[in-house]
Amino acid sequence: MGHEGLEIAHMLNEAGIAAFVLKYRLPSDETMADKTIGPLQDAQRAIQLVRQQAKEWGVDTARVGIMGFSAGGHLASTAGTHFEKAVIPNDGHVSLRPDFMVLLYPVISFSDSIGHRGSRDALIGENPSSSLITEYSNELQVGPLTPPAFLVHSEDDKTVPVANSIHFYESLLHNKVPAELHLYPGGGHGYGLHNPTTKDQWSERLLNWLAGLPGKSNS
Repeated sequence: MGHEGLEIAHMLNEAGIAAFVLKYRLPSDETMADKTIGPLQDAQRAIQLVRQQAKEWGVDTARVGIMGFSAGGHLASTAGTHFEKAVIPNDGHVSLRPDFMVLLYPVISFSDSIGHRGSRDALIGENPSSSLITEYSNELQVGPLTPPAFLVHSEDDKTVPVANSIHFYESLLHNKVPAELHLYPGGGHGYGLHNPTTKDQWSERLLNWLAGLPGKSNS
């Protein structure tokens, strides 16, 4: 909640960007009827709520994005690739598609070769079907309507292999979805706003990228 939540929100606020920190539920068989959609329900509800309250909060409804770090990156990329299927009540037909994704050292794939096994086991179980693995390997779910993405990863990440971001980026390119990928030689995993191995600030690159997206620049 701190260095991958509040600190990021403050950085965005200082740049004149509205930010909301989502405390989402972790998948659990004890508290959820279907744990595979539990976190996504919270992400979709957050997007829905921001759009419903956009006028009151001064937010551009065409510029509502989602950001995630590590396992939160899997949730953010799921929101960006599974938006056509509502897993929450949506009688008002509010768009659940994020307008952009920001993914930091994200879990993307649930494949055996590059997937993060802990995230996979938690969300879809220890013995999932091949179809479920494919469904939540988000590099395989990219389409022409997938929103633009900004990705940051370190090549020496031993927790979530950098191939997660690379394969997702390649899928975005294949579908002609605008994307920007920044790879650092070092940094490992979980550094939040500041990669200690470089003077380069990914946040500055992000703000430049956001400024080029459609919509009002101050939302």
